[in-house]
Amino acid sequence: MRAKSVHMTPLRTALGKCRPYFILAAIFSALGNLLYLTPTLFMMQVYDRVVPTGGLATLVALGLIASFALGALVLFEWLRGRVLLRAGARLEEELSSHALRMALSRSDLSPIDSGELMRDFDTFRHGISSAAVLAALDAPWTIVYIGAAFLLHPWIGVLTVAASLLLLGLAWLSERSSAPALRSYNEASRISYARLSHATGHAAEVRALGMNDALVQAHREERALVNHHHLRAGFVGTAYGSGMKFFRLFLQSAALALAAVLVVRHELSGGAMIAATLLLSRAIAPIEQIVGGWKSIVHTRTAYDRLTKAFGTWSDVPRTLLPDPTGALTVERITVLSPGTHRVALADISFEAKPGDVVALIGASGSGKSTLLRAIAGGLDPVRGTIRLDGASRSDWNEAQLTRAIGYLPQNFMLFPGSIRDNIARFQYTAEADAAALDAKVVAAAQSVGAHDMILRLPNAYDSMIQIGEMGLSSGQTQRIALARALFGDPKLILLDEPSASLDSEAKLALTKLLVELRSRGTTVVFSSHDSDLVASADRILKLEHGILEALASPLDRLQQRQRAMSRAPISFGTQGING
Repeated sequence: MRAKSVHMTPLRTALGKCRPYFILAAIFSALGNLLYLTPTLFMMQVYDRVVPTGGLATLVALGLIASFALGALVLFEWLRGRVLLRAGARLEEELSSHALRMALSRSDLSPIDSGELMRDFDTFRHGISSAAVLAALDAPWTIVYIGAAFLLHPWIGVLTVAASLLLLGLAWLSERSSAPALRSYNEASRISYARLSHATGHAAEVRALGMNDALVQAHREERALVNHHHLRAGFVGTAYGSGMKFFRLFLQSAALALAAVLVVRHELSGGAMIAATLLLSRAIAPIEQIVGGWKSIVHTRTAYDRLTKAFGTWSDVPRTLLPDPTGALTVERITVLSPGTHRVALADISFEAKPGDVVALIGASGSGKSTLLRAIAGGLDPVRGTIRLDGASRSDWNEAQLTRAIGYLPQNFMLFPGSIRDNIARFQYTAEADAAALDAKVVAAAQSVGAHDMILRLPNAYDSMIQIGEMGLSSGQTQRIALARALFGDPKLILLDEPSASLDSEAKLALTKLLVELRSRGTTVVFSSHDSDLVASADRILKLEHGILEALASPLDRLQQRQRAMSRAPISFGTQGING
């Protein structure tokens, strides 16, 4: 019989490597919980042996034994905590890069989900070493304490079982009652902080547009919703927590009362009467701790569920290295949805570009030009159709090899925190021996777009730093640096989204010359633009209208069409000209 194959996601693999730590933690929990019987046994021996006989030597011996056992108990507790912290560190080492790579590479995730992936990972990593997990490791040992209670007397055992079941029932009711409010709280909090981060990241624009008061009011309303769900969950948790505390104290008193009755009836010793209370208290302690840390457990479980879902539909298996691409691009009937919606942004788009072709995309704003370029670059996955480079589908290429062969200038041409050199080099780092070669590529890319002299005029030239949320550069400077990044490493396919939008006339002329040079080098270029002069430098023009490819023509065809339209247009004179 063929064994079933299990898909080992990076999450499963990382948890598998953490298994030795969990096993060690379970062993230390076992030893610690056995030693937790020390106070109970010590109490029984003092009341049943030392007090009746006055044996001080026995008391000293018992004290030494109990001290050693309690010292070992503390040691095992310390070791258990360290082992679980090591498990979290190992999880960080094994999984953090996979989680970040997935957040950056999956186009089907919404911006909020992508931003929350690493937060979910941190929540899960911290959760596996939390106090609630320690209580969960102690929970199975409740059975041992129940067994010890039965050894004292059957009725003590029955009371301990009843107490455990009662508190378990309350814990289950608490979870059922608070879970919906906690889920609503987590989701509302997630969205609220994502929107707040977006607003604070554009604080300068918010101030310039006079939107401060409006956004503050909107955020207050979002926080009010978050607080509402938090209060609902808190009220439920507090109510059940108070109820559990009442029943715990009541049951401890009941255990003492029951043991006292059994002592009066000569069915139990005085030491066992005290031990009964300690055993019941220890048996229900893990349950109470779990309830106290239930919020942490819910957060950890929610984060784990989201990570499992995300990793379950993502593959990070490296592809076979193919021959380096030459730039032959084929788009075969692709349909692309707008991110986060089911609205069709591109429908049944097909075209080809040979190495050295320069293709211009034109059309009104919102026609799908940027979406098409993002899909070709790999930022969006088509729901139908295929994008091929040198005949191979995007999914068949090794990702690192393919991204080296593609240069992409997005419409918002953002830069990332780091030096200008790092941004142009796409944050590639090499050994010190190869640093000179990397620097030469960076400078060559900047020179090719006419950005070299501009960069040298900055305070620290290529080592000038881009800070978080503060570019310190004009839009034109930022775009030229981003354009240099697109050309870094001589890619064979270059995708440019409105490359002249923020450039002055001199820079636009340099860009037009660059397109001619790229054509001569056999580099395929696809760009979108509303600049007629730049569009005229293309070999072919694709016109998009409402996500549909309307026309495919050369600049000469476009010029002839425009001339014919102008010749057919009627000449109209205003009434003033006629009467004047």
